[in-house]
Amino acid sequence: MLPDGALEQPSDGGLLDAYSRAVIHAVEAVGPAVVRIDASDARGSGVIFTPDGFVLTNHHVVDGRASIAATLPDGRSLGAVLVGRDIDTDLAVLRVGGSALPWARLGDSRRVRAGQVAVAIGNPYGFDHTVTSGVVSALGRSLRSRSDRLMDDIIQTDAALNPGNSGGPLVTTSGEVIGINTAMIAAAHGICFAIASNTVRFVASRLIRDGRIRRSFIGVAGQRTPIPRAHARAYGIAVASGVMASTIDARSPAAAAGLKEGDVILAFAGTPVSGVDDLHRLLTEDRIATTITLGILRGVDRTDLRVTVADRT
Repeated sequence: MLPDGALEQPSDGGLLDAYSRAVIHAVEAVGPAVVRIDASDARGSGVIFTPDGFVLTNHHVVDGRASIAATLPDGRSLGAVLVGRDIDTDLAVLRVGGSALPWARLGDSRRVRAGQVAVAIGNPYGFDHTVTSGVVSALGRSLRSRSDRLMDDIIQTDAALNPGNSGGPLVTTSGEVIGINTAMIAAAHGICFAIASNTVRFVASRLIRDGRIRRSFIGVAGQRTPIPRAHARAYGIAVASGVMASTIDARSPAAAAGLKEGDVILAFAGTPVSGVDDLHRLLTEDRIATTITLGILRGVDRTDLRVTVADRT
């Protein structure tokens, strides 16, 4: 029994503060599933995200490499097979054999907030982790991939990336993977950019199913933006946010249809669009060569554009 008003000491004897314990919990929850990726002359990290051995990593880690192996923190070295890769999102899915494999759960990146604690975990050496922690600095960033196409809905944190941590997970203190770390900007010191977990989930499911992604294309790069309540009430808009067009390819279907920078996309073919993830999910293979209605907010005016969707492959 403790005296009245006394606080029970944590098992660490009070040596660790709450922040440290939260970071340690994240590492202990996800760390066993973080693997070292050896792909010929390249090295990076990855994370097992299913019980049957599917692994997420970066496209640029495995691109063009003939042999790939994964090493677990417990020392097991496993051969890895490339299931599929997508240069546009810098993601690749591998599969490893083995039993009783540790795995990490993908979280919902739509629930991530600026200021939230984030932990970047890598495994560049194969037997231990490298860990950095910080907070989510910004959401909805855009970065150019190695294909020179914009990757949208990128999470930025001040949890710095260490060498060899590309392809490792960005994790919440509750142990959920909210992004896959990518190190594509050489001059970005002290900053981590991660592909949001909802984008990861969508891309990974297609790579597992088909081995590749064939996308439709309208030629817009954008980011989530809130819809003013007055506009939402006036036009009966069903979403609280939309996708603001920040860049439009000059020869794209969107440009041909008259979309302008600053327009906010609210709906695609009658389906509400609240963020970039929603738009990515709707730009599917079956939309290629079809003409759809794009609902937009231009300034204070609600209007529709007719867009003939193209093939991006």
